[in-house]
Amino acid sequence: MRELLPSLGDYRLLRRTWRGDLLAGVTVGIVALPLALGFGVSSGLSAEAGLVTAIVAGLLAAVFGGSNVQVSGPTGAMVVVLLPIVASQGAGAVAALSVMAGIVVLVAGALRLGRAVSFVPWPVIEGFTLGIAVIIFLQQIPLIVSPTTPGAAEHSANAVVAAVQAIANADWDYVPWAAAAAAIVAACMLLAPRIHAALPGSLIGIVVVTVLAAVLVTPLATIGALPSSLPLPVLPALDPATLGELAAPALTVAALAALESLLSARVAASLADTGPYDPDRELVGQGIASIGSGLLGGMPATGAIARTAVNVRSGGRTRLASMVHALVLVAVVMVAAGPVGAIPLAGLAGVLMVTAVRMVHARTGRSILRSTRSDAAAFVVTAVITVSFDLIVAVVIGVVVAGVFALRSFSRATGVHREALTGRPEPGDERIAIVRIDGPLFFTAADRVFDTVMRITAVSVVILRMSQIELVDASGARILSEIVQSLERRGVTVLIKGVQPGHEELFRTVGVLDSLRHHQHLFDTLPAAVEHARSHVRRESQGLTA
Repeated sequence: MRELLPSLGDYRLLRRTWRGDLLAGVTVGIVALPLALGFGVSSGLSAEAGLVTAIVAGLLAAVFGGSNVQVSGPTGAMVVVLLPIVASQGAGAVAALSVMAGIVVLVAGALRLGRAVSFVPWPVIEGFTLGIAVIIFLQQIPLIVSPTTPGAAEHSANAVVAAVQAIANADWDYVPWAAAAAAIVAACMLLAPRIHAALPGSLIGIVVVTVLAAVLVTPLATIGALPSSLPLPVLPALDPATLGELAAPALTVAALAALESLLSARVAASLADTGPYDPDRELVGQGIASIGSGLLGGMPATGAIARTAVNVRSGGRTRLASMVHALVLVAVVMVAAGPVGAIPLAGLAGVLMVTAVRMVHARTGRSILRSTRSDAAAFVVTAVITVSFDLIVAVVIGVVVAGVFALRSFSRATGVHREALTGRPEPGDERIAIVRIDGPLFFTAADRVFDTVMRITAVSVVILRMSQIELVDASGARILSEIVQSLERRGVTVLIKGVQPGHEELFRTVGVLDSLRHHQHLFDTLPAAVEHARSHVRRESQGLTA
């Protein structure tokens, strides 16, 4: 368990990297501010909840997590999951939900389940990301078309339906103002990097829109008053009734938090030489982060891919950068709560719309769609189900679809070939069949192998060549046993050649070798098996038994 806890080794590079870490932390804090506020509003909670989550989770995950550069906080994927939960359970349930989900993620890390993310195929991850981007974009439409956001009970659980409902009830006197505010923010986010890579376009856009809203008389709705200090920790109600109602949502939130955090940490490790990451410790850190966030009135947190990438590209190399990012947000709460409260909601919507668009990589999508039919199907199915139904269900179904196609490919890779006898032909060779089985022999190919071998007729001996079998499961071994038994019942002698040492125990356990007529019908070389087969045919032609 010591490996899952913080140590001084986490900061061994700090003497060389502290300047870059400080600069990266300030940069990420500036970038994270509008995102935290926007995700807090979009989740059906409040801008304060998003800000608290970014501060508390960002600090705790930096200390306890398994990545040196991961930046944690509220994310779009978590907002997508939380919105229908808030609609059904109410905003007051989110603190308890965050604590419960955090405990699940913490336990998963302690049980060493961090490597499970490696079982999620790349097309599924990209389909998941595309679906989330579409949902985040659609969730901003209510902020653009009306000055009053619908209450949790009025929200549809589906982002597409909610967007359509919002447009149907739009305030068309308000829409031009809100659309203009969102457009100004989007323009700043798109143009600022072209002027200088270090310019925080989202923050510049928010400042411009806020100043214009203060100078001009506009109907734009704003965030409203924010507290000038962090709330005190409060243990949420975790009575049996609450636990029962939130058990399933908590598992969904925990699964998403684990998946997104591990993916983000893995991406961060590939961006630069930031040192290895420990997926199990990352889960422990993210669990602690969500628990801490819930205790202070925040929402469940995950590793944030976009903010983590900004951190790495800005020079962050140790955990100090993520800690500074959290402290920058604390300074905003302490010093600038008033101005932050005057930010128009439509401006935040513009930030999140551009963020959603940037999540979609057209080149990646085209690459997957042009790769294989199985990968394209997994990508499309995952994206559609993410938008239409549920994120976790989408990932599960995407993995299943990818798995089905992978098994189908494995099945096609299994070959069954009848070979001719080599060397000088002898009388009776036509009564000997050599069958080579190669590739993986799994349950998906078992029936095809059985049918192919059993179609061989008019022979006295069948030699099964098994040295080219790469992988075999219990079903594959069992079908070999059935082949031997079926041939022997037909009076055909079966010889087996080339059982690999790694397969021998499975073959004995399942009964492949016991099905042979004689223990001497097992051979290491093909010439020895052929000579025995010819001897058997000669004896048979002389009216002798094998």
